[in-house]
Amino acid sequence: MDTIFFRPVSVFLFTLVALLVAGWLGSWLRRRAGLDEKQQEDFSLILAATLTLLGLLIGFSFSMAANRYDQRKNLEEAEANAIGTEYLRADLLPAADADKVRDALKRYLDLRVRYYVADAEGARVLDPATARLQAELWTAVVGPAKRQPDPVVALVVAGMNDVINAQGYTQAAWWNHVPMSAVTLMGAIAFMCNVLIGYGAKAAPLHKRLLTILPLFVALAFALIFDIDTPRLGLIKIVPQNLVALQGSLK
Repeated sequence: MDTIFFRPVSVFLFTLVALLVAGWLGSWLRRRAGLDEKQQEDFSLILAATLTLLGLLIGFSFSMAANRYDQRKNLEEAEANAIGTEYLRADLLPAADADKVRDALKRYLDLRVRYYVADAEGARVLDPATARLQAELWTAVVGPAKRQPDPVVALVVAGMNDVINAQGYTQAAWWNHVPMSAVTLMGAIAFMCNVLIGYGAKAAPLHKRLLTILPLFVALAFALIFDIDTPRLGLIKIVPQNLVALQGSLK
């Protein structure tokens, strides 16, 4: 979900244009085949039910996006805690091995901060460097564990395992987005809602201008959902405040 189409500004513009076209299409259909008074009552009932369904879908999608945003924030905190704890546990190793682990953890922490502030292409570039440094970190604790297999060193190995796992959980959370099937269904219902509104609108100029209100609000809601759901592409970012605070304390 890192193409130009999924950027919030692009989503807003595309949705707004598509829904305005839907309203125009509904007005055109009304001129071709209007409604009598009895049919108007049934039409109003269908329109109200469809708008209610659209509101529920927008709320449901926003809730999913917000939950994923909270998950990414919580995992950033967990990652900072794992790195900080392992940095302290390095004192349990022999002096030479402890210095090696702490130096590698500092470089790894710098890399993780860069991951959070990078764009989509920059994050992909950082992935190989992250994998290499994780291998270096693991080797740095496995060596002492083999030379001195006791519960104290095992605690350091377990802490390093938590550091590596935390990065994997974070990566999975950043890949997890609102399902495209839900987005497609929401867009289709929004389009049909505006067709129905255009079909039921009167021909007066004021009524025609009012047809732009719902497309504008729905486009804003779509853009907000995508902004929250794609933190690298919009205005709403995941700020690595815990990692940055840890970085400052270690320096």
